[in-house]
Amino acid sequence: MSDLSAFSLAGRRIAVTGANTGIGQGIAVAVARAGGAVVGIGRSAMDDTARLVEAEGADFLPVRADISDTRASVAMLNDLMAEGPLDGLVNNAGIIRRADSVDFTEADWDDVMEVNLKSLFFLSQAFGRNCIAAKRGGRIVNIASLLSFQGGIRVPSYTASKHGVLGITRLLANEWAAKGINVNAIAPGYIETNNTEALRNDPDRSKALLERIPAGRWGVAGDIGDAAVFLLARASNYMHGAVIPVDGGWLSR
Repeated sequence: MSDLSAFSLAGRRIAVTGANTGIGQGIAVAVARAGGAVVGIGRSAMDDTARLVEAEGADFLPVRADISDTRASVAMLNDLMAEGPLDGLVNNAGIIRRADSVDFTEADWDDVMEVNLKSLFFLSQAFGRNCIAAKRGGRIVNIASLLSFQGGIRVPSYTASKHGVLGITRLLANEWAAKGINVNAIAPGYIETNNTEALRNDPDRSKALLERIPAGRWGVAGDIGDAAVFLLARASNYMHGAVIPVDGGWLSR
């Protein structure tokens, strides 16, 4: 891709959490297609992602890490940035727990908040500290959700965490925009991933969802990947604290 393109990631090194599957894998492949090198962070093997990224002619560095361990994850990111600059961090890793609110357990609350919100903030903090200390800019893209705006059903901790992701995105943008660090978010709609498998396997629920989505289909990981490239590239230089819904029109309905 030409260096003249505002959408090129040539020469940039981007870390993506939860890169082993789903949206994270789609983002990793999209970054590679735009010319960027990918650091894939995940708690399981990323062989498939590595193959897809390398097929685009890009470098792929797999890093095994459990994002639920905040202290270890921050140490891992600091080590990565000591070895070589990171131009962008995509906070994609996330988990979900489903149960009626009257039955929801404290463990299911804590597990989701630890991964989806606490680790996201402290990884962002580590990234920002390193960029500020080095006097260089950077990009953070957080993966929010339609449930950053809506309540949903049977996912109390997930909804709370994703409302929090949107708030943290805006707060960090306020603090860091003048320091050359862009912090923005993407709110995926209903995407074909492990997290939505239960919904897609429920014929009544799936039918009801599809009837509401103006595009008439479930999204795919690549839909989110292309939006992430935009937020990681020069094309979005003047965007700070924004959230882009990629939802097939769901929020417009």
